[in-house]
Amino acid sequence: MLSHLTIRSLAVIDSLEFDFAQGMTALTGETGAGKSILVDALSLLLGARAGPDMIRSGAERAEVSGVFETTSNSSARAWLADRAFDEGTDECIVRRVIGPGGRSRAFVNDRPVPANLLRELGGHLVDIHGQHVHHLLLDRDRQRTIVDDFGGHHALLGRVAETAGWWRELRRELAGIAADGEDRTSRLDFLRFQLDELEGLKLDTDEPERLAGEQRRLANAESILDGCRRALDRLDGDHDRSASTACAGARRDLELAAHHDPQAREVLDLIDAAAINVAEAGRSLRAVAEALDLDPQRRGEVERRLGIIHDIARKHRVSPRELPARTERLREQIASLAAGEQRAVEIERKVASAEDEHRTLCARLTALRRNAADRLAQRVTTNMQALGMPGGGFAIDIRAFDTPHLLPGGADRVEFIVSAGSGQPPRPLSKVASGGELSRISLAVRVSSVRGSAVPTLVFDEADIGIGGRVAEIVGRQLRALGESHQILCVTHLAQVASQAHHHAVVRKLPGRDGTPGVGVTPAHGKDRIEEIARMLGGERITSKAIAHAREMLDGP
Repeated sequence: MLSHLTIRSLAVIDSLEFDFAQGMTALTGETGAGKSILVDALSLLLGARAGPDMIRSGAERAEVSGVFETTSNSSARAWLADRAFDEGTDECIVRRVIGPGGRSRAFVNDRPVPANLLRELGGHLVDIHGQHVHHLLLDRDRQRTIVDDFGGHHALLGRVAETAGWWRELRRELAGIAADGEDRTSRLDFLRFQLDELEGLKLDTDEPERLAGEQRRLANAESILDGCRRALDRLDGDHDRSASTACAGARRDLELAAHHDPQAREVLDLIDAAAINVAEAGRSLRAVAEALDLDPQRRGEVERRLGIIHDIARKHRVSPRELPARTERLREQIASLAAGEQRAVEIERKVASAEDEHRTLCARLTALRRNAADRLAQRVTTNMQALGMPGGGFAIDIRAFDTPHLLPGGADRVEFIVSAGSGQPPRPLSKVASGGELSRISLAVRVSSVRGSAVPTLVFDEADIGIGGRVAEIVGRQLRALGESHQILCVTHLAQVASQAHHHAVVRKLPGRDGTPGVGVTPAHGKDRIEEIARMLGGERITSKAIAHAREMLDGP
């Protein structure tokens, strides 16, 4: 439950702190005193959208913080533990700060959190029933949600939604395969033609580079051969100036000196090595010359082969050396397209499986909804009649959707059916209720559906609007009864409601620290509470009769 609320520089509030207790707390005050701003502050604390206009004039930022006791709130404790926000205490501190430009930051137990997580946590802490929430009842999706919340169908709903999502993905993939299938045959024919052309080429991985090298050698064979011959002549020709002759002569000249001088011996070894290299170079040159093919027919064959390779590479928009990889990619594309029909069969089987599972889950969900709807309708009917609609009746119609699609919310169309009084035929809520009736029905639904709610704090922001007299007293009693199991915060203008509360707080306009108007909240006990109830009964001028009536209301029957 909410145990403490602190507000700084929010709207007209300068500085405000208030402690809340278990049970029903009535928040009252004159019109315009700032009661609804407290609800706005609580909404902001729970993740509502922030804006720069929320900051009090003259302030740099606004701040709202709340302390929530979580001792008996197992869902909130589990949420905090799952996200490592649990500090090992029975309290959760939530803080929201709005800075310049409306940018806001949120903190849970002094750790920053994004707004979406703050809203998640807020759903475990507080449920706000606002002034205009009764209009949401006209939405059928909202009506279905109320039934599911009342019945506690959330786990099963999650499985239904998951199955429907899986079905949609499968159908989307199946549609893609079907679209591909429209031109699959022509596409396969074209790809196979390309593959046949590449496979018919019988291209080795290194063949383009090898042929290019051979083509260069054949094109320059005569100059290569001429160079080899002249080099051989210089290395090992029949004349005194050849390298081999020079090495042999140098060795003879130095051989005698090498017997007497170690350094000369080393030089002689170098000459021997040079002679060996010259001889080896000669043999290599002869091998090069002998390997040269001066046959012009071979050169033509190489150039024709290279021409074919380059032509095919240009057609496929790749380089010659990328042709082998292109061949492999074509094989993969053909295999993928050819497997399309088999994949379609497999997906169709999965689609059928998803439909069967969804049908089974929805049947179970429908049975649970019908049971919950019957129990909720009985409660709402009782409360409607107590709220000044004698002879009124409430029913919940559950029918199957006429659609081929699998829906994440199940197969049921849920609609609230109302008879506003005796002799009036049941009709859909959207077609039968006036504004006042809708307000009462909304309150009846709310009171009936939240008794089993796991959310510990329920806020009613003038949810009793449009009622009065004996009916207002009944509303007060119902809210007080809810206060036995929940913390109820009720913003009200009705003395009949406020007098039923376990606790009472009065919202008043007070000067802020800077002298400008502000808002204060003070507990009302004893004489102060009697006077506030009397004010609500009689207006600004409090008479002795109003005081006596207020005391009688507070004393109870």
